[in-house]
Amino acid sequence: MTEQNTGHGPGGAADAPDADDNRRQVLYWRLLARLFDHEEQPALESASLAVVEDIGLPPALLDPGASVGSVVQRHPELAAEFDGLMTPEPEEDGGRDRAAEVRRAALASKVLLNVFASGSGTVTAEQLARWQSDAEWFERALGCRPGELRGGRGGAGRAGAGGGTGVGPTSTGVGGPLPDLSRLIPAIGPELGSIEAGLVKRMHLREVLADPALAARLTPSMSLIEQLLRDKDNLSGVALANAKALIRRYVDEVTEVLRTQVEKSTVGELDRSVPPKRVFRNLDIDRTIWKNLTNWDPEGERLYVDRLYYRHTSRKTTPQRLIVVVDQSGSMVDSMVNCTILASIFAGLPKVDVHLIAYDTQALDLTPWAHDPFETLLRTKLGGGTDGTVAMALAQPKIAEPRNTVVVWISDFYEWRQQELFDSMAAVHRSGAKFIPVGSVTSSGRGSVNPWFRERFKDLGAPVISGHIKKLVHELKTFLT
Repeated sequence: MTEQNTGHGPGGAADAPDADDNRRQVLYWRLLARLFDHEEQPALESASLAVVEDIGLPPALLDPGASVGSVVQRHPELAAEFDGLMTPEPEEDGGRDRAAEVRRAALASKVLLNVFASGSGTVTAEQLARWQSDAEWFERALGCRPGELRGGRGGAGRAGAGGGTGVGPTSTGVGGPLPDLSRLIPAIGPELGSIEAGLVKRMHLREVLADPALAARLTPSMSLIEQLLRDKDNLSGVALANAKALIRRYVDEVTEVLRTQVEKSTVGELDRSVPPKRVFRNLDIDRTIWKNLTNWDPEGERLYVDRLYYRHTSRKTTPQRLIVVVDQSGSMVDSMVNCTILASIFAGLPKVDVHLIAYDTQALDLTPWAHDPFETLLRTKLGGGTDGTVAMALAQPKIAEPRNTVVVWISDFYEWRQQELFDSMAAVHRSGAKFIPVGSVTSSGRGSVNPWFRERFKDLGAPVISGHIKKLVHELKTFLT
């Protein structure tokens, strides 16, 4: 490098921004080279090492074999820098902080390479666990909760990440500031899920499950659960027991998140037709005093109470029937898992009669197990074609009182008997039952819906819900309460 490039020549501090731009460009070119070419570029590697050491970061950031978690474990002061790393940062009064941008580029390169350069060949349980950990750091860097983008156990909402699509205005090319990747979240989520699914498929999963020590290293995720559900009929003994344990762990974790959302949404309105229970804990002291103020004795400074007033606590819980019909074809596995869990939660609510039907080219009435999502999932068989008319044949007889019935139909609606199925759905809607077509009920909010059905549902006055599972919870809340 020349004196001008390093910032130590006659220009001094005035030349420093050029040096920082060069450092950042080196890191970006190394990132691109490693993403698109498995061959190591010695010149870029040595230049990047010099940059990392020059800005006071550990060389382990350039080690492809080191997970983000292991780097943070050795250098805990870096943990806070990874959180929100790829979300927009306000510019300071003096303009861009180029030195800080170099540091962010080095940290971001580590996360991006560990997640998106997943290699090839057989994957071990340890490698999958490491990738899952790195993916969680990537999600945190985007301002999300761990597991959220991959349709896993993440909570509701991101911490400060923006919506929309496209790279933000801060991007100025390979040598520019770090792009606002949080704007690409709608596209990044499915890509992460696809990478994870590919890693799971490259594992010798049956061998891993047969070894309790290796199975214990697996972290339940949607991609792993899908593979377990597809392969469960080919497992036995220790492998089957470990597979069931992983499914149970995932179901329990997702159930806890969804139950909190449902309980917050389904408290119901106060039912003032039911007299309040006359017990001390329901006594409305403020109202009692206000209503008896005319009995105040100023001389004796006493309040004579003619009547006690109590708070209403009873809530309206009109008996309702919830019929959930879910497409269990291969493209709907995420929705199948989430809706099975959701149905079990509503089955536990008072005065809600839940029925669950799964279908592909045949329909299966899973109502006897609707309260237990684990048992329900073990009885499903993912894959195959799609024929919703067989599911409708099971669902229609269950609509005894249309005004008190809601039918939730979850599918991508790619049917081969389109008109026949839609006509029967329209008949359900006209009968007075609440019909809710759902295109996807996933944690990431992704999914594809047959445009033929989408337009006809819209004309019917029952538009397709497609997105985060909280949308369905909200729709059911407004009907069931």
